[in-house]
Amino acid sequence: MGITVEVFSSPGCSKCSHARELLKKIALEKGADCIQWREVNILEELDYAVSLGVLSTPAIAIDGQLVFTGLPSVRKLQFALEERLGREGT
Repeated sequence: MGITVEVFSSPGCSKCSHARELLKKIALEKGADCIQWREVNILEELDYAVSLGVLSTPAIAIDGQLVFTGLPSVRKLQFALEERLGREGT
């Protein structure tokens, strides 16, 4: 079991790459055993991104649900992951 975190971005988004790496590190520290991290290039998976409601990048979905329509703060991502991981444990 576990949760899937998907980060939607477009190629060449320089402002996204540093923040994305920081958020990935935090996500994997929270639960490397139970968090699957996936980076989604919206140009390659546009239909999927649109089906989740992604209108701009960066965006983050957790378990197939659009949760953040922009890069969240570290605290907000930690809270969202802890909340999802808590649900998994019950």
